[in-house]
Amino acid sequence: MDYDTLMTSEAEGVAVITLNRPEVMNALNKQMRAELTHAVKDLGARARVLVLTGAGRAFCSGQDLGDGGNAAQIDLERTLREEYEPMLRAIYDAPVPVIAAVNGSAAGAGANLALAADVVIAAQSASFIQAFTRIGLIPDAGGTYFLPRQIGFARAMGTMLFADKISADQAAEQGMIWQAVPDAEFAALWQDRARVLAHGPTIAYRNIRRALRASLSNTLDAQLALEAQLQAEAGKTRDFQEGVLAFLEKRPARFEGR
Repeated sequence: MDYDTLMTSEAEGVAVITLNRPEVMNALNKQMRAELTHAVKDLGARARVLVLTGAGRAFCSGQDLGDGGNAAQIDLERTLREEYEPMLRAIYDAPVPVIAAVNGSAAGAGANLALAADVVIAAQSASFIQAFTRIGLIPDAGGTYFLPRQIGFARAMGTMLFADKISADQAAEQGMIWQAVPDAEFAALWQDRARVLAHGPTIAYRNIRRALRASLSNTLDAQLALEAQLQAEAGKTRDFQEGVLAFLEKRPARFEGR
């Protein structure tokens, strides 16, 4: 399907979704939110890994304050519930791993869009900023959920109250993202990481995501029971059989994702 605000590509099990409004630093308008929700669901149903990235010098500058007229008159609750929530749920609930390849500035809802992914890889020139208090708002787009789980309560509070710009290196040191990469190596590295996941055991990846997310609220007993359940599922897959056979034959495994 063709999109007006996105570019998409598919190769070797890797689906790349590029936010494509570089003239406004890929700000999220109503159309982009709808198209991104559709693209994630559509491509996630057939790819083995999804990558979100941005065109131009920014990843995403957040909400397009010029979208729909006077920003002060926007129904923020409706917009969040009806447009942002489906987009974020599509990413969070995707059946395959999601990488955010943050090529530049990720601000406001754009930062939290990246944090909704399973793995964030950023160019060293990229930055993250919870810019909401600069216009008198609270962080949204899942930021109050994702950020304290990634960097802890104290850092999340300071990051949101002061709205300071966090460099990619700082974000990696704090645990906000997985990796900061020199700009010259950025594209090659995220593409390589995406191919690794695309050729890996898809069901095991899905169950890892389920287990880690549940661990944040489970008791130890509940988590041990969930591990046993999910491991039983993984143990019935062809990928497990192939992994064991490859180990015994001392060769790389050829996973099929089933």
